[in-house]
Amino acid sequence: MASRLVMLMAAVALTGMVLALPARAGDASDVRAAISGQIEAFRSDDGASAYSYAAPNIQAMFPSPQIFMGMVRSGYAPVYRSSNTVFGALEAEGAGFRQEVYLTDQNGQSWIASYTLERQADGSMKITGCAIRKGDDLAA
Repeated sequence: MASRLVMLMAAVALTGMVLALPARAGDASDVRAAISGQIEAFRSDDGASAYSYAAPNIQAMFPSPQIFMGMVRSGYAPVYRSSNTVFGALEAEGAGFRQEVYLTDQNGQSWIASYTLERQADGSMKITGCAIRKGDDLAA
């Protein structure tokens, strides 16, 4: 009985360590490529390309590139027209990842976009969500 308890405790500890592992280098480059690709598509007003980086859950809420771009223009202006992007640390979160991106809007205000992403069944990395909040500074 004691050996089963020890084995169970070891399995739980190992599971916790696996879940706490940082993202692999390939994951980091795929996450950056997805976010950067979408931001570049926003800058070019390429709705179809921007929409292609959205995960199925986002595409279900906004069923066309035009509707998606309208939502982005009205609710995510700092992401839609950022003048600067700097990537923070990537963290594993649940079945996917969280990536903080530091942005500067057209007025010099800093913003932090917190992206969530998941690898899809086809191997692609897609954006499952984004929340933005104001940063603490203005560019001079």
